[in-house]
Amino acid sequence: MLSRYTSPPIELPAADEAFTRADLIFYGLDHSSYSYEGRIFLNAPDADEKASRGHDAYAGSFWIFGHGGCFGDVGHCDIPPRDDPFDLRPAHLLEPAFRVVTVTDAIEQLVKSGAREATVTVVAHVGEDRSNEVLAFDTVRLASYAK
Repeated sequence: MLSRYTSPPIELPAADEAFTRADLIFYGLDHSSYSYEGRIFLNAPDADEKASRGHDAYAGSFWIFGHGGCFGDVGHCDIPPRDDPFDLRPAHLLEPAFRVVTVTDAIEQLVKSGAREATVTVVAHVGEDRSNEVLAFDTVRLASYAK
């Protein structure tokens, strides 16, 4: 797990493409560790735990309510495979999560400034005296919605 992550460049909507909303979507978020806030910064690969929500590149946050680790028997926290697509049982509590963060204003500013791509830096903030190394996810993508 990481305390911060910077994505490869993500393509932005073209300047002539009108959009009403832009979302960053995070897939496969691990929430087995501690609860945290994931602060998102655009084109700020040096952002770290000292970067506040007042930072010029701050675009938004997502929150994870963590499980604080596994305290059960061996295998208790293993996610069982789902072979039947019609299985109606609830998902396992540690099934990876996803979060959608609306970043319309930040993306509009970048597009208006002439940017064609942006990096996404996510910085984990746990609080208290715990390690910020709680961040793990599969991928992030930008979705924009046309007018």
